[in-house]
Amino acid sequence: MSPYDPSAFPPFAVTVDLVVLTVRRHALCALVVRRGEQPYQGRWALPGGFVRAEEDLGAAAARELAEETGLCAHEPGTPSVGNGAHLEQLATYGDPKRDPRMRVVSVAYLVLAPDLPAPRAGGDAHSARWAPVEALLGQEGDYSREEEPPAPLAFDHAQILADGVERARSKIEYSSLATAFCPPEFTVGELRRVYEAVWGVALDPRNFHRKVTGTPGFLVPSGGTTTRQGGRPAQLFRAGGATLLNPPMLRPEV
Repeated sequence: MSPYDPSAFPPFAVTVDLVVLTVRRHALCALVVRRGEQPYQGRWALPGGFVRAEEDLGAAAARELAEETGLCAHEPGTPSVGNGAHLEQLATYGDPKRDPRMRVVSVAYLVLAPDLPAPRAGGDAHSARWAPVEALLGQEGDYSREEEPPAPLAFDHAQILADGVERARSKIEYSSLATAFCPPEFTVGELRRVYEAVWGVALDPRNFHRKVTGTPGFLVPSGGTTTRQGGRPAQLFRAGGATLLNPPMLRPEV
């Protein structure tokens, strides 16, 4: 076998990009950062960064997540503890022209967490904020009453965001992933509003309650009640042990 010569191959870099989704004010929102450096200086982008030489991909994604949100990642299928967030690999993006600096391959990760506080900017980002995904993807919805409508996201981040949103919308049909948007104890009404925010549709409360409480292993009564939604006390639940839902929660046709 002839000796391997690294210089015979063009160099390229690897990055991780994060599609961080949460539900805020009954709307599905994504974390975006305003870039402080070229390329695309001043444009909004998904959080992320270059993978360090000593890191594997999952460690790089977890580091970026902690730097941008203060959240700790946990593996899919394991319970969240404290300030934990669901983290799973989404897809790989390698168009040769996706980054004007050099050949950059990005591995995107999907992050889901309950209602999160205002983010803090880090790295080369000047500011960070939550924005409704409908506005970021050029659909209906207001981006902010205080700022101008956003320019398209930097790089190919609009495509990455769209893929992440569709992954979330699809997975809550057949898995218990929707509970990742909820606090440790939640009501059926709060869970329904997660489905409504992610899918962008209104659901019948009675049918939804019947389906989620009748699906084996989906929800487990916690033994408590709450009046935080107003009105009569509502029963509190926590996520059950099921990871796959049978029957699935099928998305209504719009």
